[in-house]
Amino acid sequence: MRTRRNRSTSRTTSRPLAALLLTTALAASALGIGTIATAADPAGPPPGGSHSGHVAAAAVPFGDDPDGDGYIPAVPPVTGVTPSDAEPPARYFHEFQANCSAGHTAPDDPIVYPGQRGASHDHTFMGNTTTSATSVTASLYGGATTCKAPGDASAYWMPSLYKGDRKILPTGPQVIYYKAGVTDYRSVRPFPKGLRYVVGSPTQSAQEFRDHKGWVEGWECGDSFRNVDFPQNCPAGTQLNLRMQAPSCWDGRNLDTPDHRAHMAYPVVKSGTNNNVCPTSHPVALPMVEFKMAFPVDGDMAQVRLASGRGYSFHYDFFNAWHEPTLAKLVTHCIVGGLQCDARGYDEAHPGAGAALNAQYRLP
Repeated sequence: MRTRRNRSTSRTTSRPLAALLLTTALAASALGIGTIATAADPAGPPPGGSHSGHVAAAAVPFGDDPDGDGYIPAVPPVTGVTPSDAEPPARYFHEFQANCSAGHTAPDDPIVYPGQRGASHDHTFMGNTTTSATSVTASLYGGATTCKAPGDASAYWMPSLYKGDRKILPTGPQVIYYKAGVTDYRSVRPFPKGLRYVVGSPTQSAQEFRDHKGWVEGWECGDSFRNVDFPQNCPAGTQLNLRMQAPSCWDGRNLDTPDHRAHMAYPVVKSGTNNNVCPTSHPVALPMVEFKMAFPVDGDMAQVRLASGRGYSFHYDFFNAWHEPTLAKLVTHCIVGGLQCDARGYDEAHPGAGAALNAQYRLP
């Protein structure tokens, strides 16, 4: 799958400004200002959750953030990196898959509400089987996983999907791509241990969802696609699908920030070219995570909703807990190597390149 090019420039928030925005959001929430958009939403807040998650959550001392300021510094930081604008050898693909099944659900969010059980709308978790509100890097690392590669103990989650009061879980391994988000795929390096971020927002409007830099094709089923909300009807036997891409440029300093976004940025287009490069504010090129989710629901979609609200409230979270040598091997072999790999790191179109992992999806 060819990497989508993003032409918008990402803006970052300085530490003082981020703190000010967080304080303002908390004050607005206390005054009830944050409920205006929800009240205007025809769907209303779904049972078991609300639109407040990911917006008004105050940073609290817990786990990886003992001082509770919302910043988790990378130790050591990655410095001295200049974003690459080099022209690499032409390769159409530079990716591998992390095939992970849905494991459990809970109204928890260890990034936005760390240590606060039941504080979030309901989420469907993939990857690490122990993910909960109390998850930290140390508790996830080396844990059991629903992903094909045992070395991927990372936590992936998204708002749960319902049809009426029935929760609909994706069936079987879901496709989570790890791609090059920049043109010079050779410059991509593995995620730092403990990196986490949120993609999208449960409070975004339909237009904000459509304009999001991670938008790919929207909600789709059958011949209906590029929908910002759920289609009215999905033909019998089809599935509801969605793809959304994460930012892939890192500031090199923080594993998390108070808004869970400012330490990451989407690539920008180099002036005078059609090449994607990381901005100088976020110079470190990391894999671009892309969710490609498939929900087994069809027919009349009038009662289909997310735990966070309407279809355009879709968002997802990523908390890296990969076994470092396994991730490094897949990134080097598949992304830097310009291959289109499955979860073993094997490219059927280039069998001579071999596989990164063995038949048990482990390092040989």
